[in-house]
Amino acid sequence: MIRAIEKLLEDDTAGDPMGGLKWTRKTTEKVSRELASAAIHVSPNTVARLLSDMGYALRVNHKKRAARPSHPDRNRQFDYIAAKRRSFQRRGLPIISIDTKKKELIGRFKNPGAVWAQTPTPVNDHDFRSDAVGLAIPFGIYDLVDNRGHVFVGTSHETSAFAADALARWWSRDGRLRYPKTDKILILADGGGANGPRRHVWKYALQTKLCDRYGLTVTLCHYPPGTSKWNPIEHRLFSEISKNWAGKPLDSFDTMLKYIGTTETKTGLKVKATLIKRDYETGTEIAKEDVVSLNVRRHDTLPAWNYTITPRRSRSAKM
Repeated sequence: MIRAIEKLLEDDTAGDPMGGLKWTRKTTEKVSRELASAAIHVSPNTVARLLSDMGYALRVNHKKRAARPSHPDRNRQFDYIAAKRRSFQRRGLPIISIDTKKKELIGRFKNPGAVWAQTPTPVNDHDFRSDAVGLAIPFGIYDLVDNRGHVFVGTSHETSAFAADALARWWSRDGRLRYPKTDKILILADGGGANGPRRHVWKYALQTKLCDRYGLTVTLCHYPPGTSKWNPIEHRLFSEISKNWAGKPLDSFDTMLKYIGTTETKTGLKVKATLIKRDYETGTEIAKEDVVSLNVRRHDTLPAWNYTITPRRSRSAKM
């Protein structure tokens, strides 16, 4: 029963990466009707109870309404992403969700949450950046098909080059071993940050570091502005990591990597963690001729958010 509900809500679930709560756009009545069409007859009240057991929550009004209304193409993009996911899944092609988790100060700083312990762990009374060992930038990659995560922790800046390097390392170490016969991949991403759809430097980094190098055709679908919590990585990976280190100070990079790498769930989630010490410069721009050389095809549906980058030449992957 629970597996049937999970499958039904696969494209309509959002979640809080910090608290672990999940929610859906569908009502319990609609879920009940759709289950009935699959010969599973349960009442809306039973659906509500099962959703609660699965970590879903009812939501109340909060004074968090942004001045800007929802984007008019919000639902259209959600439907397009759902269709792309189904298309890639039918063909056995990889689908990954990417994002940068909240940056973390490394040191004896308070981490929200509580743990069972005889005595509380003493931490700094203020979160001063100058007291930190460093700043951790966790860029996550979540494999929706195989329920696997890999978090690459940067130590300098969140840039397009850093995100693309993390993706290239993931493909080299995980992706191409898991999907040895594929040359196509679908990436789900937020609409801003280092991997924003308007950033030429992001597309150039993907073109050179992933597409050209490994002969991969990469399709990108971005979530509309203000909808990042619908990106699967938020509630399937980041929320589980947050629960694993809740109440425990991240006093070193090794400690952070340990908590990420030991994150797992009863549904089979496994996570890897890798530290990237390279220094990434901010404000990098690319030349106009490099922009022109990009092999990018924008989709007919909402082309600002959906595009495919294909290799510019056949080239064997470097080891």
